[in-house]
Amino acid sequence: MVTLAEVAQHAGVSASTVSYVLSGKRSISATTRLRVEQSIRELGYHPNAGARALASSRSNIIALMVPLRTDMYVPVMMEIAIAVATTARTHGYDVLLLTGEEGPDAVRRVTGSGLADAMILMDVELDDERLPLLRGTDQPSVLIGLPADTTGLTCVDLDFRATGALCVEHLAMLGHRDIAVIGEAPAVYERHTGFAERTLDGLRSRAQELGVRLLHRPCEGGYDAMAVTLARILDERPGTTGFVVQNESAVEPLLALLRQQGRAVPEDVSVVAICPDQVAVQASVRLTSVAIPAQEMGRYAVEHLVAKLDGRGTDEVVLIAPELTVRASTGPAPARAS
Repeated sequence: MVTLAEVAQHAGVSASTVSYVLSGKRSISATTRLRVEQSIRELGYHPNAGARALASSRSNIIALMVPLRTDMYVPVMMEIAIAVATTARTHGYDVLLLTGEEGPDAVRRVTGSGLADAMILMDVELDDERLPLLRGTDQPSVLIGLPADTTGLTCVDLDFRATGALCVEHLAMLGHRDIAVIGEAPAVYERHTGFAERTLDGLRSRAQELGVRLLHRPCEGGYDAMAVTLARILDERPGTTGFVVQNESAVEPLLALLRQQGRAVPEDVSVVAICPDQVAVQASVRLTSVAIPAQEMGRYAVEHLVAKLDGRGTDEVVLIAPELTVRASTGPAPARAS
């Protein structure tokens, strides 16, 4: 491995000058800096991470807290995590992935150990237990998600309230007056997870404004659970002609069950999904959907965090506007319903 002394010899400067160029602790002339940086590139020098952390009081690591729960759609979570990691790398940071359900203990571990320079938190609940610790530390942090109180926090998320409203508006414009919402697993609502609660709030508020009847039923996902949920919906609201699905694992079972019952999509019933584009376009009926902007969420979170680390960032809430893409799963309500 190339050493710092070898870089210094190649650049014709002292080892301390190379160290100052790397740490930025002292002013170095532009000519000397360029010569040292060229030597670093030509020799392929990589500073020792431990030594660099000691010298700069920074680890150049971002901690990403993403609890991998069985009731969440992991591919979306991991897509966001990959976006965080790749964006962080472009800014010179590596990512430490914390996947356990440790809650406040994970925040204490990061802030107390110096493991990372900053934190990004996912799977945010409305009254998240981690937030008092974040507000009480000087360590920069960003939430991918929106709690009930955003005071003193930086948050990035899809505007899920507007997403719910957009789904209802689309179906109402097509004449659907009875809409059923197939939601996430019950545990997601029991934890008051922010994205699910805000979507439901948007759905209900806009449905009331438009005079549309709305029924919400959580669902574990999978064929058996979806069969029970659909039977309950049609028993309670037999005139249901519109479905909004916010549960990726329930999408294909719902479409299969509707086919078995002789309910054609979109001639008899319409289906709108809140899901990644890949899920929507690969379904047995190409779904009208609002996409989850995972790449943007991860990228924006890192960019705001790096700005904070550089002393440029301020606390703010960034909500990404939803976009609904119309495909083959929605159409005018049947004449008897409209």
